[in-house]
Amino acid sequence: MATIKELSHREDRLEGGHRLCAGCGASIAVRQVLLGAGETPIVAGCATGCLEVSTTIYPYNSWKVPFIHNAFENSAATVSGVEAAFKALKRAGKIPADKKVKFVAFGGDGGTYDIGLQSLSGAMERGHDMVYVCYDNGAYMNTGIQRSSATPMGAWATTAEVGKVGQGKPQRRKDLTSIIAAHNIPYAAQASISDWKDLAAKSEKAFAVEGPAFLNVFSPCPRGWRIPYDATVEIAKAAVGTAFWPLFEIEEGTWRYTKRSVTRENRKPIEEFLRPQGRFKHLFKEGNEELLAQVQSEVDWNFEYVLKRCGL
Repeated sequence: MATIKELSHREDRLEGGHRLCAGCGASIAVRQVLLGAGETPIVAGCATGCLEVSTTIYPYNSWKVPFIHNAFENSAATVSGVEAAFKALKRAGKIPADKKVKFVAFGGDGGTYDIGLQSLSGAMERGHDMVYVCYDNGAYMNTGIQRSSATPMGAWATTAEVGKVGQGKPQRRKDLTSIIAAHNIPYAAQASISDWKDLAAKSEKAFAVEGPAFLNVFSPCPRGWRIPYDATVEIAKAAVGTAFWPLFEIEEGTWRYTKRSVTRENRKPIEEFLRPQGRFKHLFKEGNEELLAQVQSEVDWNFEYVLKRCGL
């Protein structure tokens, strides 16, 4: 893994001055992930969403690499097609056989967990040499904070309202990282913008493998989560520290837990992650004690599942 000094000398491939919200976790995720590619040339694709609409408003473009805008649902399909075309041009002798290019697709959880899952699954199953990165901010933020299958249980969203009928999203969130790992790809990992060293190491592994790799990166959204714009990284730290978002990787089928400082015994209660967020404020009102306990139970179950998969 590269040292912080080495990383600091690598070119930033997402330029500043874009129109993402202050404190947006997506831009932090992109910068950290692309540092893992080293000096290798990159072609990037991005599904329609916050990241795309805020970094490519005509005539401006924040990307310092070749960039392809895709529809909401087909980032993985587009980038896998570009990767296949690159290989075809090599076979035809139109590109030098030793030329090295890596292909990376970005998508939010709406375009990855939900309407982009089919194209993502297809790209992983076909074995394209590409990295897919989900910046998980837990809802369809670009279109109005609608709930997605990544939205946590109990969270408010504009399509999971809080009132007499409901108290936020009633379903548990989808475990996409495990689903993609079940495709038996060379590398998949769950990471967070709060743990840059862990994320950079996982990004380096993802770009180094031959074949498909997947990174699910926890990326808080101040606007949708109702948190201060300067609290993004602290909220991400709380997600890791409470085991709401365990950090792990699956390398050639072997599961490895990568945040050994957070254990069954010393992890923090889920309230430390939930309480600072406006989307969860109803959970702390009188009468919702059972729902809050259910949210903690879901986190307990998932953390135990991850630890057992990692042999712990």
